[in-house]
Amino acid sequence: MLSRRRFVQLIGALPFLSTASQARADQGGFYYKGPLSDHFDGQRFFNPGGERSRSFVDFLHWQLSKRAVAWPEAYPSPFQDTPPARVGKRDLRISLVGHATFLIQIAGHNILTDPIWSERASPVPFAGPRRYNRPGVPLDRLPRIDAVLISHGHYDHLDLPTLASLWKRDQPVIMAPLGNDAIIRAHDPSIAVTALDWGDRAEAVPGLEVIVEPAHHWSARATNDRNHALWASFVVRSGGRSVYFAGDTGFGGGLHFEAIAARHSDLDVALLPIGAYEPRWFMVPHHMNPDDAVRAFRILKAKSALGYHWGTFRLTDEGVDQPPRDLATALQAGGIPARRFIAMRPGQVWTA
Repeated sequence: MLSRRRFVQLIGALPFLSTASQARADQGGFYYKGPLSDHFDGQRFFNPGGERSRSFVDFLHWQLSKRAVAWPEAYPSPFQDTPPARVGKRDLRISLVGHATFLIQIAGHNILTDPIWSERASPVPFAGPRRYNRPGVPLDRLPRIDAVLISHGHYDHLDLPTLASLWKRDQPVIMAPLGNDAIIRAHDPSIAVTALDWGDRAEAVPGLEVIVEPAHHWSARATNDRNHALWASFVVRSGGRSVYFAGDTGFGGGLHFEAIAARHSDLDVALLPIGAYEPRWFMVPHHMNPDDAVRAFRILKAKSALGYHWGTFRLTDEGVDQPPRDLATALQAGGIPARRFIAMRPGQVWTA
């Protein structure tokens, strides 16, 4: 029999019916309608040539049989950042707020990726993954934001309360993959969202180019909307500098990384997820482990890499500090200096 605590954990891990259901109703049952493509079959998005995502039955098997490594009550970061209002026209400064939220300050522009300042990555306040450390940049120290990049619709990446607060404060340009605009507007119809497909290019603000690239992942916010919104990664360019943000992705045989490397041969830095990867039998299509991330780094040929998606929200079974230890092992095995690929902590700053 399940304990009460285990039951709450299981419920917190399930996708919930939420405002997303209204978004589906408003579009006749789907977030997006459009022409067929190599990653859209008319109803659902998919990973072309990729491994299938795990089923709900697989999910239940994992949840009911899991043997997770215990986390401490808290995992505070030793860093806190107070970023400048802007950086210079040729400068690049990146700080990790937490999980997949980066503040990218590039050539005078301020960008946020997958912003979440909420205490839980969940549609409800009483269950679901909670923070183990505070945001590395307090919201009241955040400079004015020009653009927000949303990689996909999972609750740990698309946090609607945070997005609504940012919109009210700064009205940034918000860019998201196809279908995610319906989710956001269902929460707050006043929020303007630019919905983009893989391969699209757009000028977020003058002098700041955003290119939408593939990722190997999936999407859902409710029990009946699986893969009805797209997932993506991004390359941002300005002032002769370039940053790749992988979003949330599995390695997927490396195919999408090879395609991205062919189009972007001069990346200053690749932001790559290194956490939420155990048990491997379940997570391999969804999330990279550090060994996968190092392989992706080699393919991309970026000058540097920053690791994220670990240590803030407990999503999977590995220990809180296992990702940086596994990353160190993978880098050593590959003969890559540790300084070239850093497992970032909230509030930590990287400059180039």
